[in-house]
Amino acid sequence: MKRTLLLMATNFAVVAMLGIVWNVLDSMFGVSEALRQMGMPAEFGYIALMSLVMGFAGAFISLWMSKSSAKRSMGVRIIEQPANQQERWLMNVVARQAERVGIDMPEVGIFDTTEVNAFATGARKNSALVAVSTGLLNTMSADEAEAVMGHEMAHVANGDMVTQTLLQGVMNTFVFFFSRVIATLVNSLMSRGEGNRSNSYGMVYYMVSMVAQMALGFLANLVVKWFSRYREFKADIGGADLAGRQQMIDALKALQRGNRPHDLPGELAAFGIAGGFKSGLNKLFSTHPPLEDRIAALEKQR
Repeated sequence: MKRTLLLMATNFAVVAMLGIVWNVLDSMFGVSEALRQMGMPAEFGYIALMSLVMGFAGAFISLWMSKSSAKRSMGVRIIEQPANQQERWLMNVVARQAERVGIDMPEVGIFDTTEVNAFATGARKNSALVAVSTGLLNTMSADEAEAVMGHEMAHVANGDMVTQTLLQGVMNTFVFFFSRVIATLVNSLMSRGEGNRSNSYGMVYYMVSMVAQMALGFLANLVVKWFSRYREFKADIGGADLAGRQQMIDALKALQRGNRPHDLPGELAAFGIAGGFKSGLNKLFSTHPPLEDRIAALEKQR
């Protein structure tokens, strides 16, 4: 609940900050009148409100639907009653870790794939889903698998799903806002001097807006991916606290030895134990740091 309120407060803070900047510029330089003469709407609130709605609506909807969409997209089978010793062990591990981090028992599921992976998702840390692949359960030792579950439980306990939504929403808001400001300015400059202003919000506006949105979205994506990589180091530390530092290191080394996993689909990519591996500049677009960097970071912990 606190993180949800923080999410909403940050949204309004972004808009309020833009509004303050606008008022200062307007009072000092008469920006509203200058923009009005250029054909730009002087109603800053309209652009800011539109950016707020467009920027956060998708992020909120994705967060709210995260568990149900994950179950469908990954074919997750929720363990209602353990059917065998492996499932009982998995439920016991998650229950013990949930108690240690002080959250409600999440739903626990298994998805059928040879990929060695696991993920956590959910709109609230007390109503989360933790799922593990059959490939991971069949190839990792019990200690290694427990460390992986600790990593995912750390994501839940840290509220990473909401934090990611918070950051994504803020980035979206700025992208929508500045892309439309740029489009309006360009369109106004191109149409200035023409007697007919009927095309002020026509084809030029939408083309410039789309190009600006793609360019700014590219930059925003770099920020979101950087934060995702930073969060993985924190989740590794959480997994080490829950299962043991050496066990967490061994789990990451097991990922190195096995078939390296691909990214999970959609937004789940950021919350898997490992993602697709990229090299060179492509690392900037990876949701996960290289395994060797994560292992080195844990080995430095004392």
